Amino acid sequence: MAGQQAAFRYLLDSFWTDVYAFQLKRTKNEYDAEEVTIQTFSRAFDKLHTYDPQYVFKTWLITISKNIHIDLVRKKNASIQGNTTDDSHDKVYKIADDTPTIEDSLINEQHLAQLLSDIKQLKPPYQEVINLRYFQEKSYKEIAASLDEPLNNIKVKLLRAKKLLAQIIQSREA
Repeated sequence: MAGQQAAFRYLLDSFWTDVYAFQLKRTKNEYDAEEVTIQTFSRAFDKLHTYDPQYVFKTWLITISKNIHIDLVRKKNASIQGNTTDDSHDKVYKIADDTPTIEDSLINEQHLAQLLSDIKQLKPPYQEVINLRYFQEKSYKEIAASLDEPLNNIKVKLLRAKKLLAQIIQSREA
């Protein structure tokens, strides 16, 4: 399972920019582009077993992203409010998270006042998941319930938040 988390982190690091840029062009809104990108990786992680290697992986991700965006536009146009989920969000695979990552180590080594200042530089959704995970010590499942979001969305947001926080810390120390 630890290898699975490393693989997910690699995919996120490798393809985040491509998917986000694609969505930014479509939505013309940073928040919407980020949300669709998070949902894209969440769905891709769930459906990784369906990927056909004869196709380019980036194209597969962009297709998922495009479909998610189309679905969101349809929902907005239909004025359907409420929390709709499909069965893909009900299947959740446990990812072991008891081994500290490099980002975790950086977070734990920082002085609290400076760390809080660094966290405040993140966008509010990332601040929230960092706070819930590291300061309130909630599990992924508890965070998902608290934010009323699918578990995999929380995992992607937390991975992304830790990466951005690590970049802030490293740029400050450089």
